[in-house]
Amino acid sequence: MSSVSHAASAAPIVLDPSVAPVPVTKKIPQITHIHGYTRHDDYFWLRDKTDPEVMAHLKSETAYTEAVLAPTAPLQAKLYDEILSHVKQTDLSVPYRKGAYYYYARTEEGKQYPIYARKRGSLDAPEEITLDLNALAAGHSYLGLGTYKISDDGHLLAYSLDTTGYRQYTLHVKDLRTGRDLSEAIERVDSVDWASDNATLYYSTEDAVSKRHDKFFRHALGAPASTLLFEEKDELYDIGSQRSNDGAYVFLTSYSKSTNEARAVRVDRPGGELAMLVPRREGHRFGLEHHGDRFFILTNRNADDFRLVTAPETAPQEANWKELVPQRAGVHLDDISMFEKYAVLSGRSGGFSNLEILDLATGKLTSVPFEEAVHTAMPQANPEFVTSTFRFTYTSLVTPNAVYDIDLATGKRTLLKATEVPNYDPKLYATELAHATAKDGTQVPISLVYRKNVKRDGTAPMLLYAYGSYGISMDPTFSASRLALLDRGVVYAIAHIRGGGELGEKWRTSGHLREKLNTFTDFIDCAEYLVKAKYTASDRLAIQGGSAGGLLMGAVSNMRPDLFKAVVSQVPFVDVMNTMLDASLPLTTSEYLEWGDPNMKGDYDYMMRYSPYDNVGVKPYPATLVKVSVNDSQVPYWEGAKLVAKIRAARTDSHPMLLMVNFGAGHGGASGRYDAIKESAFNYAFILAEIASGS
Repeated sequence: MSSVSHAASAAPIVLDPSVAPVPVTKKIPQITHIHGYTRHDDYFWLRDKTDPEVMAHLKSETAYTEAVLAPTAPLQAKLYDEILSHVKQTDLSVPYRKGAYYYYARTEEGKQYPIYARKRGSLDAPEEITLDLNALAAGHSYLGLGTYKISDDGHLLAYSLDTTGYRQYTLHVKDLRTGRDLSEAIERVDSVDWASDNATLYYSTEDAVSKRHDKFFRHALGAPASTLLFEEKDELYDIGSQRSNDGAYVFLTSYSKSTNEARAVRVDRPGGELAMLVPRREGHRFGLEHHGDRFFILTNRNADDFRLVTAPETAPQEANWKELVPQRAGVHLDDISMFEKYAVLSGRSGGFSNLEILDLATGKLTSVPFEEAVHTAMPQANPEFVTSTFRFTYTSLVTPNAVYDIDLATGKRTLLKATEVPNYDPKLYATELAHATAKDGTQVPISLVYRKNVKRDGTAPMLLYAYGSYGISMDPTFSASRLALLDRGVVYAIAHIRGGGELGEKWRTSGHLREKLNTFTDFIDCAEYLVKAKYTASDRLAIQGGSAGGLLMGAVSNMRPDLFKAVVSQVPFVDVMNTMLDASLPLTTSEYLEWGDPNMKGDYDYMMRYSPYDNVGVKPYPATLVKVSVNDSQVPYWEGAKLVAKIRAARTDSHPMLLMVNFGAGHGGASGRYDAIKESAFNYAFILAEIASGS
């Protein structure tokens, strides 16, 4: 429990990699030629998951990992119980109003998934269950909810489900008056929006092979077929739709990693055609909203970190734009929430999230203040256009999620719910912001949290986490499961490295394409700073990352294996060159604008400098746990499997090099909340066995 520190409270756990025969991955050389180079890949054969030998190999890897980690089984059980002790298992979200109903989700002890429900007119009214994910999950090892959209009249629910983890969703429509689904069962659906006639849906679909979202349809309920309204032909672009908060339009956006284009259709004219709003112009990215007779456009035209302009509904061309909020130094704008008399701008300042209220009548912009420097503030569901309040969630590394309504006129905040975390005393913990100096002089922020009784003398174990790609920010949020580490004296840190979005557009662009190496050297510089500043020592430092963060783990393990004691690499993108040279794989072509196109020699040569699989060397490696999922559509399972095989064949150490395969989930791991806790306990047990003196 959080009132008790577990540091050094038990004998160390020793992981013995020789406890079972180490799986030997056979080599079948595949040779390819590109740009005058010859490429050798001994493990290409692992890509064929229809091959029984491949599945047998993955099962042997999993069995080996379980054997090596068997001594941690009691610790895993203990960690699971501790994490669960910090969770209020039967709970209720804060209801939000949409039309005549209050909508919410609730959890029940012992059930893996939430139950979605509503009440008409009053929170004292009888409950109507709209969707019970536990019932829908019956017979499936995985369940993911995609869209959840209520029609304007409140009678129908459009929802989509994924039952494999492959992020392939099927759209259904439920009549909430009868509780029965209609005949619709539309495959490979992504975004979904209602027209105002309550009988027409707009939706986008993905390509069966590339998984690129490329087609946009109009569908009349009950019709045998849908009408194709738009197809995006450019392989660098995906599409997605969103309805404006005033309900007037559905916006269809084509987007690449660097450029947007938008069309629109009025929801009160479901038979109407899409009209061009903002044509694509290389490097132009933007977001859209609508109010009255104007479009509101959050644009990076002449503003790297975005500014807000308006355009007449009848003439939205750039020549008619009028600036409402200019670009400001140190402020990056991410999103706009539009209401009758106000708009709320979501963005970042000083590396952390901020909210600003814009009075549409006066143009006055008011920042929402937050007490903690290291914090996260996120908009919640705000579906009502005519409202005087805005709902958001506030959290930090020591503050559990709290939901507030803020009065848009006065700025007064009302706490609606502070998440109850049993057996947690926030006064025992501290959070701080540090900065590491990168090799080029850049100051890289690091968020930290630890128990106040932890000594800063280099003896504390640490888990350092990072991502660093796509302009995605790793916000400091509260984690009940993390308490199991903190209570054992582990310091937890997030390195806000370049490639992420924490410090605006330049922070993103200075960590991608042919500046991607900054992402990895920033992380190494952060780790070196944390050791030098005596937050930890390298023989007590574990690192963790997933997906593109798994690429980070692979790259820094090759570059500085001496700096880290243990690595947890989840669904890692590590076979960079082979994947990016194969345009038949899902998502490859659209990724050229993030990583580069290796069909171009300059990009190829740069990417080869960091691709983890291509840079495995004859050297000692840290203890490593690689986790993959067979049904992962984002990063194929074979990337992690190949990396483990190649490191084992080259390394000069005898540390654990483990591969754990999930045969019933996808990119995000387990979907059920109790299963997710088991996964956390498993990861933490490996980390603690390697870096902590006791368990």
